[in-house]
Amino acid sequence: MRFSSLDELAAGCRGLRDGDSAAAAAASARQAELTKPPGSLGRLEDAAVWLARWQGRAVPRLDSVAVLIFAANHGVTARGVSAYPAAVTEQMVANYARGGAAINQLAKLAGAELMVIPLDLDRPTGDFTQTAAMDVPEFLAAVDAGYRSVPADCDLLALGDMGIGNTTAASALCAALLGGGAARWVGHGTGLDEAGLQRKRAAVDAALARHRAVADDPLAAAAALGGRELAAMMGATLAAHHRQIPTVLDGFIGTAAVLPLARIDARLLDHCIAAHVSAEAGHRGLLDALRLKPLLSLDMRLGEATGAAVAILLLRAALACHAGMATFAEAGVAGRVD
Repeated sequence: MRFSSLDELAAGCRGLRDGDSAAAAAASARQAELTKPPGSLGRLEDAAVWLARWQGRAVPRLDSVAVLIFAANHGVTARGVSAYPAAVTEQMVANYARGGAAINQLAKLAGAELMVIPLDLDRPTGDFTQTAAMDVPEFLAAVDAGYRSVPADCDLLALGDMGIGNTTAASALCAALLGGGAARWVGHGTGLDEAGLQRKRAAVDAALARHRAVADDPLAAAAALGGRELAAMMGATLAAHHRQIPTVLDGFIGTAAVLPLARIDARLLDHCIAAHVSAEAGHRGLLDALRLKPLLSLDMRLGEATGAAVAILLLRAALACHAGMATFAEAGVAGRVD
């Protein structure tokens, strides 16, 4: 699907899907018959039913799992908002190709195919303290790149990011759409010292002041304050919703990327699960605002879908129990006496 205008994209966001309630009901019924007290596997049971709802199968499968990382550069890095130079984005893309990053190891362990999609790395977004990060055609092109990247036959999708400066963009987008200013949303990112933190907060506050006029428009705000990788993650999430593919969100940047969808209609994230709450300032508050309950809390803050990949292992555990356990009748075990 290609979007030629923000209005057309907004219309695409109204194509809501509810998942397969019959498959979810059948999965819940199976959980009630497995050889365990009801609810004793906690959120693993919920995860199995969630997978069933969005795959349309009473017994889901995870044969085809994809991890997509979108990489892009940010003009605001010129403001000294990151502890690392912008060149690291392209260098890390090369590291992924060599198999040397954390996500390479975790994706392999999780049985997932890793795909890295660079987005105009030689052309950073605009410095959003001075101009819009992206004009509308640039933004729509990034959304489209994300939308088209989702494999059609995917059982589960996980999304990640790479982009020096993108915690600044994510913080600005959260502040614009949820309020609270830089103080509420800006953290140390890749390890900024106090002086760097103050520069980062100043950049976000300057961006909010410059782009105040679009704060009530989620898509216009995403173009003015976001980044190509955030826009692509939003596009991929929208495609997954349209195709009913369950989707695992990663950390602060990945969650901020889908915030514009939630501001249009919270049900656009019904097919999503939050992998973890990261150590980045603002992530827990963002998850609370979106009513997303994270699976894990491991003080991770790397990005690149690492938290999402760890969550895939939990989802495989949930499915192993759901699909492999015997029912009380099959095992010859007496059921609950009420």
